[in-house]
Amino acid sequence: MDGHSRALQNGADIIVDQLTKEGIPYLFGVCGHGNVGFLDGAYKAANRIKTISVHHEQSAGYMADAYYKVRHEPVATFTSCGPGSANLVVALAAAMMDSSAFLAITGNVPTSQFNRNPFQETGQFYQGDFPSVIRPYVKRSYQPTRADMVPLAVRQACQLMRSGRPGPVNLDVPLDVFVEETDVRLPDAPPHKLREASPGPSDALAEAVEMLLSAERPVIIAGQGAMLSEATAALTAFAETARIPVVTSPNGKGSIDERHDLSFGSIGRNGTYAGNEASSKADVILAIGFSFDDRATSAWLEGYTLAIPPSRLIQIDIDTFEIGKNYPAELGIVGDAKASLEVMTEMAKARLTGTPEKSAPWLAKLQDDRAIWKKYQGQFAGSDQMPLRPERLMDAISKAVPEEAIIASDVGVHHNWVIQLLEARRPRQLIHSWGFAAMGFATSGILGAKLAAPDRPCVAVVGDGSFLMTPHALLTAVEYDIPVVWIVWNNNGYCSIRDLQVGLFGGRELATGFIHDASQELFSADFAMMAKSMGVESARVDSAASVEDAIDHAIRANKPYLLEVPVDREIRPIGTGSWELPPLPNPEPNFRQALQKAGML
Repeated sequence: MDGHSRALQNGADIIVDQLTKEGIPYLFGVCGHGNVGFLDGAYKAANRIKTISVHHEQSAGYMADAYYKVRHEPVATFTSCGPGSANLVVALAAAMMDSSAFLAITGNVPTSQFNRNPFQETGQFYQGDFPSVIRPYVKRSYQPTRADMVPLAVRQACQLMRSGRPGPVNLDVPLDVFVEETDVRLPDAPPHKLREASPGPSDALAEAVEMLLSAERPVIIAGQGAMLSEATAALTAFAETARIPVVTSPNGKGSIDERHDLSFGSIGRNGTYAGNEASSKADVILAIGFSFDDRATSAWLEGYTLAIPPSRLIQIDIDTFEIGKNYPAELGIVGDAKASLEVMTEMAKARLTGTPEKSAPWLAKLQDDRAIWKKYQGQFAGSDQMPLRPERLMDAISKAVPEEAIIASDVGVHHNWVIQLLEARRPRQLIHSWGFAAMGFATSGILGAKLAAPDRPCVAVVGDGSFLMTPHALLTAVEYDIPVVWIVWNNNGYCSIRDLQVGLFGGRELATGFIHDASQELFSADFAMMAKSMGVESARVDSAASVEDAIDHAIRANKPYLLEVPVDREIRPIGTGSWELPPLPNPEPNFRQALQKAGML
């Protein structure tokens, strides 16, 4: 016996069987003539894998991305040929940039019609060429053109999306391959699980520990790689053992409890004051799973968030390509974040004879910086003005949303406020689209987050601009009884871009405000009424005093619920870092000027 049985199966059944063996619980997508064969396979397996039909392919991708961000387990999407799969591209790009894994099953035209330009075939010069459309946005695209090619393709795809640095993988399948049968060897056992990731070389880790413990101003920067590695406990233990302050990239928020004594917030363009002080003035930096992107580093401008050199950089990453990519690493270590930190903690314990004292003055300075930041921001949290001050709404969200909840932030100026002021207590408490910054992510993705964590409240903080990108997510929530909350931050426009126009082009605004052309007055949808038309309960906040109760009521309703909140569009996040769009000049941080104006300096 070879541990296998044999059977005739069509391509769709082979794919669905493999997905169920891989433990993939959901299929998110939109039907089309190119995937009807696949849908028949999903129908036959409905007791093993749940299919959720959405109203735009982008939503399916955002839901899959969010599901992975919450559970670190993938799902699959299904789309049809031509525009159906092309609609998925933005969501694939967002997942790829954020190292978020899912399997994108895209239907294609029958192979017998390749090169004849049938309805919705992609490719003028090469047959059925959808894989070329998405090549930059997936780890790999597989295109089996016969049914007997499917088993290997789907098995390799499922393994690749999880391995190393995770990311989306495409399985592009012509219609006839879904339908035609082949003689398949069916393994009796489930697929092999990947082994635990390994730490970096022990001599390099020992050198890193020595550099950090010998430093006067050490800092740890934790990126999203720390969360993908499930490294929170290991990170906290190492920081506590060595008494080293921790900051995070915005995409790494939650990799350490932001109320921990050694945590000083996020860094970069919209980082905290203490966060940017810690990273810019450190003499030794340990970067864990951090890609040094522009918004997290103040666009690589020297001295705003980082100064490498003279700061000495130790960089640990599972992806060899990231080592030294944007800054020279004095010590580069290829290894898993959690495994490496666990080894380093034991090394630090063996090296230390008592509590480290060298970093005490450095920690005291950063604690003072943190206190100044909180005092400054706190003066606005009690404002009763309407439309609300952004700080007032963020304070209400922090107080009214339960600590165990998941908050998904969409893209827009509200996202900058969330990064600055939300204190993430645990991994994946905050999810967002960071690298590709795809608008509509949270509006749709919050459904995937809830499916991934059905016992946790799930709240999407969405701008009015980003919400209007994928508002049909409300219908899906009602259709499948997914109880989530949308807080629509209504400031009548694409205000993050409007603020660039104001700051860089003398206040000349065009195409960034939601304005009625004839009257030139602000104009937008009645979001509460829109929600009601889709079967979603809704309300509009009409006073600052009622905002916490309104958020609490929306969450307790335990049903799809939309809360519209008018927010003052003229109040902008304070700057502790910077950002640059060459050749335009970068804005200077204005936090210290604001302190002087408030009489706090």
